[in-house]
Amino acid sequence: MVNIQSLDPAASPLDFYGWELRRQREAAGLTQDRLGEIIFCTGSLIGQIETTKKLPTRDFSERADAALGTGGVFSRLVGLVLRSQLPTWFQAYAEMEARATYISTYQAQLVYGLLQTEEYARALISVDHPVKADEMVAARMDRQRILQREQPPALWVLLSEAALFQEVGGHGVMRRQLSRLLDFRDAPWVQIQVLPFSIGQHTGMMGTFNLLRFEDDPDLFYVDSYDQGHMTANPQVIRERSVGYARLQAAALSPESSAALIARVMEERYGAQS
Repeated sequence: MVNIQSLDPAASPLDFYGWELRRQREAAGLTQDRLGEIIFCTGSLIGQIETTKKLPTRDFSERADAALGTGGVFSRLVGLVLRSQLPTWFQAYAEMEARATYISTYQAQLVYGLLQTEEYARALISVDHPVKADEMVAARMDRQRILQREQPPALWVLLSEAALFQEVGGHGVMRRQLSRLLDFRDAPWVQIQVLPFSIGQHTGMMGTFNLLRFEDDPDLFYVDSYDQGHMTANPQVIRERSVGYARLQAAALSPESSAALIARVMEERYGAQS
């Protein structure tokens, strides 16, 4: 039996999840081992999640709901738990991103988080956060669920050509990441354009930025740095960056030509060592 630590359910979403899992399990008269048998995992894993030593997954949460008859409690909680693993300064943006109806992003060096493969994300995150890589990768992958909605946000991605050549995780990781970008060619709500090196100086040279639009709320401009994110609804900033974004779109390759370039880089630069 795993030792049960005293949890404060108000301390964090993860603490509340563990506390609630233990409460619901005990109310059902189940041991950790017995619940594990029912949902096809070990009693040790149940104990680790109850004591916040292990992060729950969506699959685990859905099976726990079914076994304990909780009406989707854990399936709803797990979103909060995963989002809490994002950097504190980024969480506010992630919440707004999940509500947006239209997302425009310019990426100066890397693939946008909503389009990253798990192994690409892990290679990036492990550089600065090797200890929490599993938790932060899970949180980033969970952000991508908004693209699987019945009505997902419209997503327009402008990638600097540098993002195709900046090797992350090795040739195999990059090949699969570029292949993932090509998978979105037929997605009606996703458009990807590449800004080629050949255009020279441009209005995005200050770096990556995002614009979010909503049904009823003001538009937002967002840019991040190493330790904080800056988000504003200032109309002048929105106007200037929206015009800047439109200029980048006009200078970029068409979605069709962008896909051809991505495919060519994938084969010529990364194809030999998959």
